[in-house]
Amino acid sequence: MMDQPSVLELVAAVREFIEKHAMPQLQGHTAFHARVAANALAIVGRELERGAQASLDEATRLSSQFALEGSIEEMNRALCRSIRSGDIAIDDPRLAEHLCQTTLVKVAIDQPNYSGLQNSPLKNQL
Repeated sequence: MMDQPSVLELVAAVREFIEKHAMPQLQGHTAFHARVAANALAIVGRELERGAQASLDEATRLSSQFALEGSIEEMNRALCRSIRSGDIAIDDPRLAEHLCQTTLVKVAIDQPNYSGLQNSPLKNQL
């Protein structure tokens, strides 16, 4: 049986080709678009590596900390309604922790070199 490369391996191979072979030969606007494409592939790679666990962790927090049920989208809508109605205070420490953790994970996937992420005390938890 012949093993196929994983989606993550395919994304990494295309990104490496763009960065190491195509970009050095490109100039101007085309080089810029190649950098954008390589960055997009890097985001896709990180999403493939971490996205499922990040979603599971977010759903677990929403369920355990706020007793919500349903999909992540449904639970986030319910959380928003609870904040708007005052059932959950905007200064609730559980809310702050959840929002910080969710945001940090999203930034770690999208922009892992963002300076605010590098200086975050929660970075070690990512």
